[in-house]
Amino acid sequence: MNQQPDQVEGAPLIKPSSTDHPLYDKVIEGCRSVYDPEIPVNIYDLGLIYTIDITDENEVFIMMTLTAPGCPVAGDMPGWIVDAVSPVEGVKDVQVELTWDPPWGMDMMSDEARLELGFM
Repeated sequence: MNQQPDQVEGAPLIKPSSTDHPLYDKVIEGCRSVYDPEIPVNIYDLGLIYTIDITDENEVFIMMTLTAPGCPVAGDMPGWIVDAVSPVEGVKDVQVELTWDPPWGMDMMSDEARLELGFM
């Protein structure tokens, strides 16, 4: 028998998002309305949003990072996201948590963000 040991290695570092939830695309739109003040690209396309988890009760949990731990808006950005996503019709509650694991890298940016910033 080929039994697999408990897999800690290879486990995803980023929890999957609720991509099949009806509110998912609208929550992304809300996230895209928030911009990093130092970079002219929205935080979603920058790759700062790691997980959008939406419960059956329409409670939204967002796991995000910043471009660097010393980012001057580290204390403000989660609130900006709450303010941007809370008004989305159907959203009951929004919680945002910052993480530094895995650290953000330029490879997390969308093609649109790379093009906007001249990396393509």
